[in-house]
Amino acid sequence: MSSEFNKPFLLSPSAKDYLWGGQRLNTEFEKHIELNPLAETWECSTHPDGPSFVASGENIGESLVDVIKKHPEYLGERHKGKSELPILIKFIDAKKDLSVQVHPDDEYAKEYENGQLGKTEMWYVLDASKDAKLVYGLRKRCREAEVRKAIAEGKLGKYLQTVSVKKDDLFFIESGTIHAIGAGCLIAEIQENSNLTYRLYDYDRIGKDGKKRELHVDKALAVANLNSSLEPKQPLRVLKYKPGVACELLSRCKYFEVYRMLVNTERRQIVTYRADEVSFRVLLCVSGCGSISFGDETLKFYKGDCIFVPADSETITIHGQAQFLDVRG
Repeated sequence: MSSEFNKPFLLSPSAKDYLWGGQRLNTEFEKHIELNPLAETWECSTHPDGPSFVASGENIGESLVDVIKKHPEYLGERHKGKSELPILIKFIDAKKDLSVQVHPDDEYAKEYENGQLGKTEMWYVLDASKDAKLVYGLRKRCREAEVRKAIAEGKLGKYLQTVSVKKDDLFFIESGTIHAIGAGCLIAEIQENSNLTYRLYDYDRIGKDGKKRELHVDKALAVANLNSSLEPKQPLRVLKYKPGVACELLSRCKYFEVYRMLVNTERRQIVTYRADEVSFRVLLCVSGCGSISFGDETLKFYKGDCIFVPADSETITIHGQAQFLDVRG
């Protein structure tokens, strides 16, 4: 493979102005996006509802969709024959509570949503207010009729399991799990490449059209796990150290692997990184700044930047003090 096909490049996101969002992605991550509220940025995406764009290198300005269509080898051997990413990576700023919702699995989405993917996801909490909470499943096993009645009466909350949230927490949300991100959470989300969300409850909020936002109760109950959920426990995480870098596994499932990578080269350590021929990787900088070098090129990165590393990439040298989510498709 020619080296020009496997150089890393920066991405710029699409953005969403959902009514529950805030402005932290602009004020703290320097997104410079003229939306208010700014609820989500889709940092690495080939989804038609919000593709990301190449922000460095020879394909600058092109959508990631178009670049991967031209260079499907960027995806790697695991995704041979595909022309889009299997995952989607977001930042989420929840100034207000998100709707209580659920996502379908692949099987349901394929049959009832025109062949789309379902949505299993992972949340890494970048920051959380003192009293921040989220909804994770149900407190007890419920019958469908009970849930329907509670939704109609605005009393669904009595069945929902709420969990306190703090910075650096990790949550894995399998498809079918009823959930909601609470106000005060700033989150990095890694998920399947899907935008299918079925709302069960939305606090009777009014959308841009002046009407209550749509609920999807029938579809939601068709896919929701109505058994009681164990309260999520934070997994044991073990940092492994090498000169200039420390890494720990956050989450692994059949859709993605996510690691947290801490880089500090202030003592002139050399940190190298590459994606092998099996699959692409994505580096999402969640704090700090620095640069990556490959060949005779250097790219600066800052907090909030997203770097796409094609499969069988050149070896990259990373300099700086930064924390990344290292995502492998």
